[in-house]
Amino acid sequence: MPAAVTSAGSEVGHPPAGPEVPLLNIANVLTMVRIAIVPVFLWALFADGGHDTNWRIVAFLLFAGAAVTDRVDGQLARKYGLVTDFGKLADPIADKALIGAALVGLSALGDLSWWVTIVIAVRELGITALRFSVLRHGVIPASRGGKLKTLVQAFAIGFYILPLPAGLAVVSTTLMGIAVALTVITGIDYVVQSIRLRAHVRAPQLRRS
Repeated sequence: MPAAVTSAGSEVGHPPAGPEVPLLNIANVLTMVRIAIVPVFLWALFADGGHDTNWRIVAFLLFAGAAVTDRVDGQLARKYGLVTDFGKLADPIADKALIGAALVGLSALGDLSWWVTIVIAVRELGITALRFSVLRHGVIPASRGGKLKTLVQAFAIGFYILPLPAGLAVVSTTLMGIAVALTVITGIDYVVQSIRLRAHVRAPQLRRS
């Protein structure tokens, strides 16, 4: 479980951060590109009624390309020391925008049950709101479990987007089931992190009072 970052700029249980990282860097640019791809992906997904084979392949390629940037920007940020508070917030928001758009689109087309989209959407919106609610205390970075959840969601959605034979439907359903389980489990983990962050920030205040 990653350490939360306090408003003073240092991680809980870790030494203070090094020199300030410029906001405009390749990792953050890739994150913004991923957000920009979302409306283009939706346009391709709904083109010609939403079930044209060629357009579904185009939609898949756009979705897959955006999903790949999620892996690349994180690796670049860690490798070259480009981690910023903006990136810690924008990266999961970009993930949620892409995943959310795909889920709503697939449900609107009748390819995915609405309850799946609702469960995932409620969790994602709730965690985003939670992140902002504790922002004055610090930033809760994306955890490894959260990244795994996003990866499994992406694979499951990719199977739903592609015009695959009916025999592979069980693969799509199984992957989506795992994704939903990870979504709920990691959501609980983020709630625990937020509680610990608040407790860490309030402890010195209570000692001084």
